[in-house]
Amino acid sequence: MRNLKIPEQRHPEKAKKPNNPQPKKPAWIRVKAPVGQGYQNTRQIMRENKLTTVCEEAGCPNVGECWNQGHATMMIMGEVCTRACTFCNIATGKPPKDLDVFEPGRVADAVKKLGLKHVVITSVDRDDIKDGGAAHFAQTIRAIRKQSLGTTIEILTPDFIRCDPSALEQVVAAKPDVFNHNLETVPGLYPEVRPGARYFHSLRLLQRVKELDATMFTKSGIMVGLGEDRQGVHQVMDDMRAANIDFITIGQYLQPTLKHHKVDRFVTPEEFKGYETAARGKGFLMVSATPLTRSSYHAGADFARMQKSRTAVGFKG
Repeated sequence: MRNLKIPEQRHPEKAKKPNNPQPKKPAWIRVKAPVGQGYQNTRQIMRENKLTTVCEEAGCPNVGECWNQGHATMMIMGEVCTRACTFCNIATGKPPKDLDVFEPGRVADAVKKLGLKHVVITSVDRDDIKDGGAAHFAQTIRAIRKQSLGTTIEILTPDFIRCDPSALEQVVAAKPDVFNHNLETVPGLYPEVRPGARYFHSLRLLQRVKELDATMFTKSGIMVGLGEDRQGVHQVMDDMRAANIDFITIGQYLQPTLKHHKVDRFVTPEEFKGYETAARGKGFLMVSATPLTRSSYHAGADFARMQKSRTAVGFKG
């Protein structure tokens, strides 16, 4: 039985790789350790409902702030991912069990207990399942709607690269408010950073969401500090806008362990501001570009602002 708290067992494919030294974090990256009653309450609800959060599994630096506010990104379909992205701290390998048919109900119950106005649901990749977990996503969305009608739902999905087109169609048909799929990095770094994925497939996935439902908000994000250059980041922005993506997030890559992809450099807050200005100029409805930006960081507030931006430009649907 694997102990997923031990790095060597969590990432067996990385165990024999040489260490990548981690540079010292600058002052603008450091955050306080998670404490507070709100944090403890959120953690207790997650444990009571036997739920996994990407906040914990991926070692998000914002977990203290978000959980103190009662916000958590729930990760469905297990704790083990069938991919082995070199930036990610989610455990990798062959998932030990089938999907839990009761999980959508437990997620919905937790959303209701937390009183969430906006919830983010993500997952591991499950290439071992024919539809990649698409039906499970759809069931989870419907279960939340049944218990919390006023809650807006954001999903952060896998790429469904090995699935029939109907997989994506059933997720979109379940009507999440925001469909997010992260491109993660520039195309030139995919073989090293995101093996098993394909840049243009991910881009096309987001474009198809808009073709299936023009009213649905689409969102995608990348990390910087992996070895990309400024021109590459701007090209990704242009590609996203060509796919009609509404919301872009850009954040600093932080190396989970010495075995993960190295941090090439720490991008300065001034550079992030430049990326934000450029993205707004390219026509995104919403932009979040800061060192600590993550896909679901301040997701509820950002969703509200994105709705207002769409109204302001006179979107007809």
